[in-house]
Amino acid sequence: MKFKGLAAFVVLAGLATGVMSAVAAEPEDTMIITLKDGDVTVALRPDLAPKHVEQIKKLVREGAYDNVAFHRVIEGFMAQTGDVQYGDMEDGYDPALVGTGGSELPDLPAEFSNEPYVRGVVGMARAQDPNSANSQFFIMFAPAPSLDGQYTIVGAVESGMEFVDRIKKGENALNGAVADPDRMIKVRIAADGN
Repeated sequence: MKFKGLAAFVVLAGLATGVMSAVAAEPEDTMIITLKDGDVTVALRPDLAPKHVEQIKKLVREGAYDNVAFHRVIEGFMAQTGDVQYGDMEDGYDPALVGTGGSELPDLPAEFSNEPYVRGVVGMARAQDPNSANSQFFIMFAPAPSLDGQYTIVGAVESGMEFVDRIKKGENALNGAVADPDRMIKVRIAADGN
């Protein structure tokens, strides 16, 4: 199984703390992630990454992201989740494997853009192969210009970033791996209602 996390060599120095101003999305392109502290509303960007957004919405509608762990969370950088194969907190969560899996859907070709990685941006995790994103994604705590043009951007947080900030952080010595991680309790598309 190939590794799906962000490359460990990403430069973290010099991160600013500005907040991205998200564009309001239509309900069909609005993803709502329920965390332990409240709901996070994400404006998905099919204009930037139509194939990735389509796959995320398919997984959301299947319930694949419900109860999935934030398995890699680095203070001042990002919170990664979406390993639907090994990250389910209720059905066989495996801390030794979480972060290496994807979904039963195919990996996707890169849809890189000129949008910058700033606070609140949601990007797709991948292996070294740029065309290996599948189900895992991450939410930025702060800008990371080293990611610009290297990872597909699928959206941005519209509201609830304060709840993202409260996600349990991992150990720096373990590249952000989280023991007893927080999870996405429920994930839905706004157009579908509750």
